Amino acid sequence: MCGIALALFGSDAVRHDSSLGDYTDLWENLCSACVERGPDWSDSTSLSLYRGSEARLDIVACSSVLHLRGPGGRQGLTRQPHIGSDGSIFAWNGEIFNGIPVEHDENDGLKLFNAIQGSPGDMDSLKRILSGLEGPYAFVYLHKPSQMLYFARDPLGQRSLLLHLPTPSEPILLLCSASNHRDLEYEEISTEGVYSISLKGSIFECAKSLTCVPRDNSVFDGWKTLNRTIPPESLSPISVEQIEEFISRLDDSVRSRVANIPSNNVDSLQSETPVARLGVLFSGGIDSSVVAYLADSHIPRDEPIDLLNVGFENPRTLGVPQNKAIQTAKVQRKRDKKERKKGLYAPQTQEVPATRVVDEPPKTGTYDVPDRLTGLQQLEELKRLCPHRKWNFVCVNVPYEECKQEESKVMALMHPSNTVMDLSLANALYFASRGKGVIYGSEGESYTSPAKVLLSGLGSDELLGGYSRHKIAYNQGGWDGLVSEASTD
Repeated sequence: MCGIALALFGSDAVRHDSSLGDYTDLWENLCSACVERGPDWSDSTSLSLYRGSEARLDIVACSSVLHLRGPGGRQGLTRQPHIGSDGSIFAWNGEIFNGIPVEHDENDGLKLFNAIQGSPGDMDSLKRILSGLEGPYAFVYLHKPSQMLYFARDPLGQRSLLLHLPTPSEPILLLCSASNHRDLEYEEISTEGVYSISLKGSIFECAKSLTCVPRDNSVFDGWKTLNRTIPPESLSPISVEQIEEFISRLDDSVRSRVANIPSNNVDSLQSETPVARLGVLFSGGIDSSVVAYLADSHIPRDEPIDLLNVGFENPRTLGVPQNKAIQTAKVQRKRDKKERKKGLYAPQTQEVPATRVVDEPPKTGTYDVPDRLTGLQQLEELKRLCPHRKWNFVCVNVPYEECKQEESKVMALMHPSNTVMDLSLANALYFASRGKGVIYGSEGESYTSPAKVLLSGLGSDELLGGYSRHKIAYNQGGWDGLVSEASTD
C-alpha cells in the first residue's frame, strides 16, 4: 500500500515564508507515517488559492509509494503525488484489478488520474469512473480549475482514510491514511459515497461545504443485503462443479494479487539466490493455509515464500512450564464439558483421522502459543503438498516488554478504532508485517522478510461462517439463527 496525506490551512494559520508555522511538527509526523507505508518513494507538493492578491488557503499534499506495478528498480517506479498540467493534485493508495484496463507494466494510479483528468472533473464524471473499479483504494483529488476537493474509499473499506475538520483551536483540515501522535480528533470516512469540499471560501466555510454523494451502481451493490432465503430441510449434496468454481474464484483472487511483484529492493537485485517477494500472515488455520497453498502455483518455483507466524510472550505463564499435550487435553475437556451443559456437544460418530505430527517439536519455549503449534503442523503439510517450494517459517517472537513499548504507536496507527479487540488484531498485524524474526530450523539466526506483498486470511471466517459463534447460532436456532448471526458481520 501507499501513504497519502493532505492538509488545508487558512492563510492566517501559517506564515508566508513557506513554513507551516505551528503545524510544522504535525505535518512532518504525518509525512513520516506516510513514508512508513510507502518506502520506495515519497514526495510532497503545495499550492495556494487566492482571493485577489491575498492567499486565502494554503494546501500541502504528501504521497509515498510502495512499488507493486511495473518493472523493478527506480526506472519502473511511478512517483506521486500526481500533478496535472492544470495544477490538479491526485494522491492514490490502492490497486485496480478490474474496471480500468491496466497492463502489468503500467501504474494503476496514473491510469486512473489520466481518466479523471480526461473527464469534466465534476462529481458525476468521478462517480461514473469509480463505479466500475474493483480493488482496494483510497484517494484525494484536488481539481484546481473548479477549486473542488474530492476523496473516497473503496466500497469494502480496504484502505483507510481519516478526516479531521477544523475547529477554533485547530483551524486545519486534514486527510490522511494514518493518524499520528498529536491529539486531534479524526473520523474514518464512510465507504457509502464520494465526498466533496468546495475550496472557494475560508477554512471554516470549506468545512461547512462537506458533502457525501452516494455512489452510482457499482459491482458491489448486490452485496449490500444478505440472502435470507432458508434452504429446504433436505439439502442436496454440493456438486463438484460448485466446489471447483469456488476454488477457481479464490485462486484467481490470489493470482491477481501476487502476479508480477517487482524485485526492486537491494536484496533482490544483488542476491545470487532468489529472495522472498511474497509473505503470508500464517497462523496455521485453514484460511492462511489455503491462501499459502494457492499462492504456490503463481510464484516461480525457485523463490521462497515467507510464512510469518507471530507469538506473543504471556507474562502470566512465565516460569510455569507444562507439558503441552497435558495442557491441551485439559483445555479440550473443559470445552467439551461446557458444550455438554449447553446442549451443543455432539459426540463423534465417525473415526477422525489422526493429526499429522511435526517431526521435530518446536523449540521456541515461551512462544509455544496455539498459533505457533498449528502453524508448524501446517508447515509440514505444505512441505508435503509442495515439496519443490522453500517455505520460510518465520517465528516472529514478541516479548511482553516490546509489545508494551510499541503500544502507543500501534494505537495511533489504528485510530480511531479503540477497543481491546481492535488492539489485539492491530498488534498481530503490526508485528507480523514488520517481518522480523527467526526462520524455524535456522539455529536462531535473525531474519527480516524482504517480502513486499503480504497475504492474509482475514475475513474468511466472517464470509464462510467459520467462528464458533456461527456453530452455536445454528445449533440453537437452525438456519434462521445462523443467518441472523451472519448478518452481524
